[in-house]
Order: sequence, then C-alpha cells, then structure tokens
Amino acid sequence: MGIETMPASQAFHTRTALANGLRELFRRLEDRLSLRSPVNVYLAGGMAVHLYTANRVTTDVDAEFSGRVHLPNDLMVEVTLEDGTPQVVYLDTNYNSTFALMHEDYLDDAIPVDLGVEQLRVHVLSPVDLAVSKIARLADNDREDIAALVRLGLTTADEIERRATDALAGYVGGQAMLRMNLRDAVALARRVEAERSAAQSGH
Repeated sequence: MGIETMPASQAFHTRTALANGLRELFRRLEDRLSLRSPVNVYLAGGMAVHLYTANRVTTDVDAEFSGRVHLPNDLMVEVTLEDGTPQVVYLDTNYNSTFALMHEDYLDDAIPVDLGVEQLRVHVLSPVDLAVSKIARLADNDREDIAALVRLGLTTADEIERRATDALAGYVGGQAMLRMNLRDAVALARRVEAERSAAQSGH
C-alpha cells in the first residue's frame, strides 16, 4: 500500500552547499563506476533530512543501490557550508538498511529528486519512511530529525505510528525496545504538532 498523503511533486532543497556536495559526489561516483545503464539510488539518513529541511548538517551519505555496486572508500567531496565551515561529504560504505525499521514499500514510495546525474537515478525516502527509519536507534539527532519533518508538515504522528506498526510486522527479532521507541517517537511528533498548531493559531 502506497502513501496517499504525499504531494505529487515534493520540493527539495537541492541548491544548498551540502546538496551541491552530494551532487558532485554522485557525479564522481558515476564516473568511477563507468555506468552504462541507470542504477536507482535511495537516500536515507541525515542527508535525506537535509534535502527536505535544508537545516540538518551531515557529511556521511546513507545510500542504498538497486544493483550490486562497488563503492570506493576514497570518494569524497570538500564543501564550504553557508556559515563558512569546511566539511567533507562522503559515502558511508557501511550503511545497511536492514538494521533500520523499514516498511516493505519504502523503496516503491521513495520520491525522485533531480540532482543532474545521468545514470544514477536518485530517490529520497518519503518523509514518513525517513521518520520510521529513525525509530530503531532514536538517538538525539534522530529525534531532532523526526521533529523537523513533523514541524514542516511533511509527515504526522498518526502517519508515523501507522507506518511503523505495519513495518514491525516484517521485523525479525525482539520488538520490546522498538515498541518503546515507537511510543516515544509518536509522543514527540504529537508534541511538535501541538506546538505547530499553537504557533499557527497565534497562541
């Protein structure tokens, strides 16, 4: 079952310093791999959050590829952030989506983003799947990412709860901690929604 609430054309922040670094990283990767046919790329993690919010600062790129791709360890791009801070953007070659809580449809529901690379077809996890992917770990930055997505109205507490509950059905292993984290994540999302509602009503 797909996500019905997402807009057909999601606006991504593709002109920030980090997004420009990501674009250059994928261009170099495309050159290194000498791709002759398209490969789908699915972005998760902090870089995906950045493309939605323009606020999250991260330098490692969590990406999943549709084909078997040998990722070079030495591929990196130096960028200067808007505040003048130098950073290095690189691919996290240890990224593995099987360690996160993911709905079975997360790849089908990922949203295309045009970064101007020809053979790497880049998609970004939908906001709700991005939020759900944060639940297994739920560190401070994961909480901040969930809050940012909800604050911008990109997903809701109800969507996160429904999607994560569905995802749990396909999760192997103990679920007690996951269910506790899910409860905390939904409670956080509801708090952010309440703050957002109060701000919009001027109270």
